[in-house]
Amino acid sequence: MYKVALQSDILTVDEMTEKVRLAVCSVPELRELSVRGELQGFKRHSSGHVYFTLLGKNSRVSCVLWRSQAASVLSWPKDGDEVLVRGRMDVYGAYGSYQIYASTLLPLGAGAKARAKAMLQKKLEAEGLFDPENKKEFPKYPERVAVITSPTGAALQDVLRISAKRWPSAEIIVIPSLMQGMAAAEEITSAFAKVRQLKGISAVMLVRGGGSRDDLDVFDDERVVRAVSSCPFPVVTGLGHQIDSTLCDLAADSETPTPSGAAEFLFPDAKEVIASVDSFAQVLFKAVNYRLDDVAGELDDVRERVSFAVLKGCIAPLEEKINAQLGILAEKIKNRISAAENRLMCLAAEINAVSPLNVLAKGYTLCLDSGGRILESAEQLSQEQRMTVQFYDGRAETVISKILKKKLRGAE
Repeated sequence: MYKVALQSDILTVDEMTEKVRLAVCSVPELRELSVRGELQGFKRHSSGHVYFTLLGKNSRVSCVLWRSQAASVLSWPKDGDEVLVRGRMDVYGAYGSYQIYASTLLPLGAGAKARAKAMLQKKLEAEGLFDPENKKEFPKYPERVAVITSPTGAALQDVLRISAKRWPSAEIIVIPSLMQGMAAAEEITSAFAKVRQLKGISAVMLVRGGGSRDDLDVFDDERVVRAVSSCPFPVVTGLGHQIDSTLCDLAADSETPTPSGAAEFLFPDAKEVIASVDSFAQVLFKAVNYRLDDVAGELDDVRERVSFAVLKGCIAPLEEKINAQLGILAEKIKNRISAAENRLMCLAAEINAVSPLNVLAKGYTLCLDSGGRILESAEQLSQEQRMTVQFYDGRAETVISKILKKKLRGAE
């Protein structure tokens, strides 16, 4: 007997398809995946959308690349090429089938990758990304260096070892990033964005250890190449390959085959720098001494020329002028002294004419009391008074014995 299903248990085709779509979309691994396989049925629609099938050994899956993503594909693969598709899985309800909605289509085969790289190189060359005139100069003595690499790889240890040996004063700032794999391109691009925010960066190193040529594909990714080219600081690459050159090497300001080579290129040898400075100091010291000797000789010459010029042009004329003025001044002083002497003689004659000494010289005397006062009248005398008589050529002490009071004739 058949059991009749309840009405509530019956699904429509649309409902069933929606449940399948929700189930598919709920798986995290299917929201962002990378699938490799053989390309088949490649078709570019007039709308710009691209449709193709990706083949495995025992299965296949339909893929669509919308026009907005298709514009980034420079070299289209051919049927039979091995490719890598990145995108998300979803269910196309109209046909009830799942398919990949691709965001990136990358060639994996050697021939396809070479064509894609050549096309991208030609495009970037036309934009001037590899132009030598745009290369930035590296500082002779780097102070802060940003290193973009895997924090667990041997490349970082090589850089740290060589920088510590050659130029230990440099500060190393590690910007961790994957160096290979599907997510490496995004991480490297993000690392260069972080470098832009740092202050005082002298240079940037993009380094990784050795590996297969396929491991270097990320350094031919357009996003990574543009990040290297647009970096505001000089970039040196050391990607661990001796033969092949990546597009990042062409975009960098300098390239070396290995991380060690990049470190030796960027960091100067401190011992050589010190020796060079010592040698330069000795040369400079000798040059300075020679120059000082020359300057001393030049100063002596200048001193002599200046002395002669000052003596001849300034001092000699001034000396003549001063001597002339001194002669005039001496003559004036002589005249003044002569005039003063004449005046003094006249005054002396006048004084001598009225001097009491002249009167005394004529036979007159002066009478002085004991206090040295002149006695002008007999009324000032008394008996037994001591008195001094002043003559022209001396004096005499006397005592009044008698006073005779009688006026001389003609006296008032």
